[in-house]
Amino acid sequence: MFTVTAILWTVFTYQQATKSTYYFERAISMLEIKKIDHIGIRVHDKDRSIALYESLGFKFINDKGFDQGHPIMMQNPNDIVLNILGPSSEEKDENILMDIDGKSYAGYTHIALRVASIKDAEKLFNEKGYTITGRMSFKSMSAIFIRDPDRNVLEFNQYESE
Repeated sequence: MFTVTAILWTVFTYQQATKSTYYFERAISMLEIKKIDHIGIRVHDKDRSIALYESLGFKFINDKGFDQGHPIMMQNPNDIVLNILGPSSEEKDENILMDIDGKSYAGYTHIALRVASIKDAEKLFNEKGYTITGRMSFKSMSAIFIRDPDRNVLEFNQYESE
């Protein structure tokens, strides 16, 4: 009886382990992630990118060596940190993850920033001449989208309950 039980347990364990490493990895470790520390965005022109993000409330912290590929650090009053990286080596003004018709590449596609007022965001974008490239709503969330100077997608959303 012991031998049959041991064999069945071995087979069951092997089947479960080979089905997916997800279950094994999840069982042995749960990493406590507290928050997103920063968002890195590669850009062509640091001055026009800094100007856009400053207009969204981000403050220049420091430049760690933009021309050598190190970040310019910016932060908003709610401690959201951006690392503006550069310079981009490509001259094309397209975002390969979002702008290639009919193709969907793996990778980060956008950042979503929650705002206190979607109407105030839209008013600011109109005043600054930023084109609203999309709108959507889902349940209690409404969102609008713009592109930064390097065509990175920025989503701004608000929930009705807030």
